[in-house]
Amino acid sequence: MKRGRFFFAIWVIGCIGACSGPNASTPVDPDLKFGHRYIKESPDGEYIVSITKPDSETDYTYFPATFNHVIIRSDSITAERNAVPVEALVKGNFPDLCTELHRFDQKRAGNIITTTLEMRRPTSRVCANLIYPYQIYLTLSDEFIQGYYILKLNDRVIPFKVITADDE
Repeated sequence: MKRGRFFFAIWVIGCIGACSGPNASTPVDPDLKFGHRYIKESPDGEYIVSITKPDSETDYTYFPATFNHVIIRSDSITAERNAVPVEALVKGNFPDLCTELHRFDQKRAGNIITTTLEMRRPTSRVCANLIYPYQIYLTLSDEFIQGYYILKLNDRVIPFKVITADDE
């Protein structure tokens, strides 16, 4: 009788372990999830920004955007969809309180996507040299089939892979 209880206890522990494995309830970093957006400010204190039109009466200096991290996020390919959208979450810092994002351009040649992200700063304005973080969500043009790709953002190379839902 005692032996039966022992094996039953082992079986229950095994079931609990199997149900609580890495896929059961492991929290997924929302930054890695395609389509996820923070509202206003992220948990890291980074402000969500967008690209806005410049004031037509102001002169600007334009320069490549500075950034620290790029996270490529794609939707999963399923039986119903053989090509999916891809987006880049770009996290960086503005060098002062007057600088803002100006333009995002992209060109695609096969599996290589060449992009530029540009900032602007008013030339005649005095600005506080206070570095503050930002993040922006950039949707890449076209859809992507399963495979390996290279994103070049302001000459930084970021390899990524588009996978099927079965690969996850």
